[in-house]
Amino acid sequence: MRRICLTLPTNRACAATISALGEEADYAARHFDVEVHLLILDSSGEAAFAEHAGAVRDAHRAPNVIVHHLDEAAQRGFLRRVIRQAGVVKPELMLDLMLPAGVSYGACTNRAFLIGSALGCESVHRRDSDSRYQQLNGEPVFPVHHELTSLGKTAFDAASGVSETALAPEHGHKPVAMVGSSFVGELSVDISEISRLDRDVYYDVVSLWAPLQWPDEAKRALVDASFTGAGAEVFVRDRSTLTHVDPMRVDMCNISFQHEVYERVPLPPATDTIGSDYFLMHLVHDGTLPGVLHNRNIVNFYTPERRTDAGFMTYQTRLTKFFLSMLYFNFVYARMAAAGASLLDDRHHVRADTIAELVRESARSDREENVHRLDVLDRSYRKLGGRYAEFAGLLESRGPRLLEEAQEDIEDFALLIEAWAPLVRASRSTGVPRPRG
Repeated sequence: MRRICLTLPTNRACAATISALGEEADYAARHFDVEVHLLILDSSGEAAFAEHAGAVRDAHRAPNVIVHHLDEAAQRGFLRRVIRQAGVVKPELMLDLMLPAGVSYGACTNRAFLIGSALGCESVHRRDSDSRYQQLNGEPVFPVHHELTSLGKTAFDAASGVSETALAPEHGHKPVAMVGSSFVGELSVDISEISRLDRDVYYDVVSLWAPLQWPDEAKRALVDASFTGAGAEVFVRDRSTLTHVDPMRVDMCNISFQHEVYERVPLPPATDTIGSDYFLMHLVHDGTLPGVLHNRNIVNFYTPERRTDAGFMTYQTRLTKFFLSMLYFNFVYARMAAAGASLLDDRHHVRADTIAELVRESARSDREENVHRLDVLDRSYRKLGGRYAEFAGLLESRGPRLLEEAQEDIEDFALLIEAWAPLVRASRSTGVPRPRG
């Protein structure tokens, strides 16, 4: 019986989502020959944590479902033991990259990867706290169905379990490394108000994540496709494709990775940066590893906090740092795409040293492109007025520091990639703490 890790990182109250995730875990255990480790990485406050613990405690899980509900103290203790055993240089920095004080979408998932390895899991399946499942005839539609049907099999073997195959035979012996889908509902990035206020400003802002040298037509196509997921598509019947999955077609709220991917390369640990957890999607695609794209989309919604004035400013900072990070990631993605299958060794494993070298090289990129990004944001947000103009004022004073942070973030990513193999090895012999209470 193989073990899998179904994980939910959260820093907010989401008891209903945790209960629904438990139902997905039960579905997996009852329909597949798996032991499900349901991992809740909980950075929420005391009241929310207690509510989550109650939801976990009161549920009656399937026999092959084991729940791990870990607060930050338990996560930190686990990481300290792993880091000490791994013998990596700069252990305190490594702990900070794995469990930073600020919000990090990449770091929380990296913790799930290490804990999944410690539990002997063959795959990690990630969901988000601000999402819920679609339904068909009153029953939830769980993505784990497609994930467990295909993940880890060779493409040849997985072909019988999908609706269609769009993969050349030369990739048939490679393992299915990723299975995912997208979302319906709200945009994945909370910027629809900008579109309503001024469509031209929306284009100027969203196009900032494209390489600066792209022609306007390519940027406009990217803007039109960005952050929309599957739109308003309603689930009617299953559809799945064995292919090289386009990163624009999947979302981290609805994704699973086979362990041979995440045990070789982690996610970027950048703090306060949306999109910092999407790197492995590009690596799987550019490295020519097979994947499955299905249509069990998850429903995305916004929590009320980000609509407050404080939440707005915090979110806009994360969006700005996302745009600045693209100076470095666009460099890496372009070179990964050019390298293609050479990113893999003869056993179809990702060459982590190659990725680390590309990331290090990207850190030497000229910042002038990011200076331009800040200028466009300043001009665009002042044009919108109101809270946007207020945020532009903050950018004026914080801009130089944000440029520094973006470069430091990519340098930290290179450090983490280089330390990742010993961290993974150490995690395999490190016990996972028991939940408190």
